Amino acid sequence: MSLTSPYHQALTERFMQVVPHVRELGMQIVDLQTEGIHIRLPYREEWLGDVVHGLIHPGIISTLVDSGSGLAVLARLENPEPIATLDLRMDYQRPALKDLSLDCRAEAYRVTPHIVFVRAKVWQTDEDKPIALSQLAFMRSSTSKKRVV
Repeated sequence: MSLTSPYHQALTERFMQVVPHVRELGMQIVDLQTEGIHIRLPYREEWLGDVVHGLIHPGIISTLVDSGSGLAVLARLENPEPIATLDLRMDYQRPALKDLSLDCRAEAYRVTPHIVFVRAKVWQTDEDKPIALSQLAFMRSSTSKKRVV
């Protein structure tokens, strides 16, 4: 795993402790930098949405994107603060196949005082052939800023 600072190392450890579904699902942080993250979700048979055709349910893909994108937001901010997903758009490009892990790369590409914008991509064997592309918006905590009247 590539970490660029002690903050990113602490963030990784805290994220895995505080977000229970990340730990329970077995998500693995492959790379975490200010510029973005790479997170992996190893395959589990229970995630099949279509057993006959061996296709992974899209809900697990959305969970991976939301979690990874939230981590990308926290990696981009200079100090940790509460955030919440405001909008998550998933554009599915092709089905996710059984027996293969899911990889997600997410980048917080624009940070404003109130909103952080993220783009993410999910793939299995070839990053150039995405399973899904996503655009997200996260709300930053208003309690972390002074109000101007």
